[in-house]
Parts: sequence; structure tokens; C-alpha cells
Amino acid sequence: MTFKDRRDAGRVLAGLLQKYANQPDVVVLALPRGGVPVGYEIARLLNLPLDVFVVRKLGVPGHEELAMGAVATGGVRYLNEGILDAFHIDAATIDEVRAIEEKEIERRERVYRDNRPPLLVQGRTIILVDDGLATGSTMRAAIEALRQRGASRIVVAVPAGAIEVCKELAERADEAICATMPESFHAVSQAYAEFTQTTDQEVRELLSGSRHSTPVSIPANGETIQGDLAIAPDSIGIVIFSHGSGSSRHSPRNKFVADVLNHHRISTLLLDLLTPDEEDRDSRTLEYRFDIGLLAKRLVNATDWLMQDGFLSTLPAGYFGSSTGAAAALVAAAERPQIQAIVSRGGRPDLAGSALRRVAAPTLCIVGERDPTVLQVNREAARKMPGQVDIRIVPGATHLFEEPGALDEVAAMASEWFVSKLVRRAA
Repeated sequence: MTFKDRRDAGRVLAGLLQKYANQPDVVVLALPRGGVPVGYEIARLLNLPLDVFVVRKLGVPGHEELAMGAVATGGVRYLNEGILDAFHIDAATIDEVRAIEEKEIERRERVYRDNRPPLLVQGRTIILVDDGLATGSTMRAAIEALRQRGASRIVVAVPAGAIEVCKELAERADEAICATMPESFHAVSQAYAEFTQTTDQEVRELLSGSRHSTPVSIPANGETIQGDLAIAPDSIGIVIFSHGSGSSRHSPRNKFVADVLNHHRISTLLLDLLTPDEEDRDSRTLEYRFDIGLLAKRLVNATDWLMQDGFLSTLPAGYFGSSTGAAAALVAAAERPQIQAIVSRGGRPDLAGSALRRVAAPTLCIVGERDPTVLQVNREAARKMPGQVDIRIVPGATHLFEEPGALDEVAAMASEWFVSKLVRRAA
């Protein structure tokens, strides 16, 4: 079998892994970089969370394509004693090569994750994916590292591999699925018609686009609003997003923050606060985007809808509001005291009016340093609110936080706030 490309291979593997679809305790971990496009398709088709697990080959000096071992995130290493003996490689040489590769692991962790913490593996079934197995060195190190981290079951899944390597890894892992095992297999590229190098940027984009959400329709006083609900594994809470004027649930900034929250075990609900007809009218007349009362009612509708679900009702809830959406979140929180935490990004709390005096939920206001008017109205609003209010300023940022690294800071601050403030109720 020859695969068109890595994503085609991932689709084939997904068909062989159907028994793991939609399982809440299963995580797909891909070995970067080539394993990520394969893992992305598996995770997408089986509705599973995706993350990377960084492993680096330890190449023999002068013959770097030949692996004398591998090292994985956390310092776990695998050494091929046969290669070490054959090339008379001493401990000092191993340490020198390992130090170089561990620096590369650290770099890749920073580049790929965008400040997101790794998914939890303890007690979970891990589908460990690469684009192929030639020597199996990196996969061995990954298996050993995941065992040390408490994975309950490890399933190796690759599109192609050498027969003996696949058999050996089937003994090391709990299960190994090699879609094809050619009798003569010397290079992973043999299995593909197209085998271009996967870039760091492609890895980032695939991981960013792997957040799994379910479209939902929510009744709202005779109307219906749309949302995207993402349930994080082992959820510790849920955050409802209230977008700003002229925006929607597809806001790339809010989707980025939601992705980071999901990686911190916080489920998210991204909402359209207006119906399609209202959005169309508003785009021409601007009549709804500053109707804080209407937007707040829609947020209350969504909150009540969540509270009717047996599982979701047990999760502590918070609001994340942007611009005018922050005002709607504050008004809604005054109406629904079960809201435990609020984060405002470049918010307009002044538009919440008298509701400010009834907001008890701890509120974090994040404002750009170069957004002085909004900073001033946040400070004035904070003095009127009876609960805890913290104002944090992102250096160099303007109202939309478009500067490099600015939104990363927003996401990190929001995650820290919600993790510290959301307290789960008894079922």
C-alpha cells in the first residue's frame, strides 16, 4: 500500500482504530513533526484530543541518520546497546549528543504549544502516532516515557513499518497497529507518494485546529442562537464566551483563548449572541451590537441551557467577555450569581450600568497598555463593584491585542484566573 500523503495515511489508520472513537479516556499523541499530520486526521475522525509528544533521535556521530538511541520529553532516554558496541561509543559522546537533542526538545515544546500545558496522560489510553517505523528508536523512547508518566494503555499506530520493528513494539506497547509492513522496508518515505518535510508552522496550525467542538442550538426567548461546545477531558469548569461588537463565535482571538482554556481542562462554549437575521441587520444598521440588555439576556439563556444538562450543571461556570461582550457578561452575572468567575478582555464594563453594583463574582480585567480610554473606564467600573476586581495591563498592547505575544499573555492570565476561581460543586 502506498499512501498519497501523511493525512491520507491518518485517515486509513482512523478506520483501523474505530473502537477508540469518542472515548473520554483516550488521547492521541503524535511524534513531531511527521507524525502530527497523521495524528491530526486520527483525532479529527475519532473525535479525540490531540497533542504532541516530543522525542528526538540520538544519531551516531558521523552517521547521524543511524540511531544509537533516542530521548523524550522529561529526559527519558532509550539506548541501542548493539549500535553503541558496534561503533564503540562512550558515555561522554552519548551525553554530548543528548544535550544537543534535549535543547531541541525544549525549543520544540515552546514553539508547538503556545503556552498550552500538555494533555494529561496518567490513567489514560494513549494512541501514539508517527508517520512510520524504520528503526523504532524514537517510538521506544516515547513508550518508556509514557509508562513512567502513568499511561494505563499505549497503542502504537503507524501507517507503515518494518516487520520486525512492528512485532517488537507490539510487545513493548499494549497494542501496535501497522497498516502496512513491506518485506523490504528501509525508509519511511517508501510508503508515500508525497513525502515533503513537515514544518514547525504546519505542526502549530494542526495543533491549533485540533480543538474538538460540537455545534449546539440554544433556545432564546422564541429565537435560536448557535454555539460551539468543547468538552475538555477531566473538565474542572466551563467558560461561556461573550463576543464583542460586530464579532461572532468564530472570532479567532476568542477561539485561541478557548483552545488554551481547553488545554487547562476547562470546557468552553463559544456563542453567537445574535441570530443570523439579526447579524445581517446589525451589519447594516449597528442597532444590536450596543444593545447590552439583549446580549445579556442571550448569555443568561445560554447559562440556563447549560444548567439543565446533568453533567454540565456540575461544572463551575465562568464568563469570558470581550469589548461590549464584557458588559453583557457583567449584566448576566448580576442575574445569575452561580457564575463563579469573569474575565474581561479589552472590556467596556461602563456599559453594564447599575448592574456593576450587583456583580459578586471575582472579575479580572485585562487591558492593553496602549488602550488608555478603556483602561480608565475599567478603573472607574472596578470602584463600583462589590466583589474582587483585578486589573492587569498587557505591555505594548492595543485594544485588539494584535501585537506579537499579546494574546498569549491574555490566554495565560485568563487560564490562571479561571483555574484558581472555579470550584466544582457536588453532582
